[in-house]
Amino acid sequence: MTSSQTLPILRPTALPHEHAWAVDSRHATSEGTVLYVRCVGCDAHRVDLQPHPHRPPLALTREAGGVGLTP
Repeated sequence: MTSSQTLPILRPTALPHEHAWAVDSRHATSEGTVLYVRCVGCDAHRVDLQPHPHRPPLALTREAGGVGLTP
């Protein structure tokens, strides 16, 4: 059997990991600072809210995008 007769094996391009979020942009709102963040490891995106400058941000959305499966 030749390779032209077989289907490609899908392999994850990145293993599951703890995201390392980097801020792409931010803006102030009446509720605090909205942060648009991206994982530097897999390029997933998320929106966070930081209600106070001395507190950690809270995720407003789940991560979207990121690295999928490639042949």
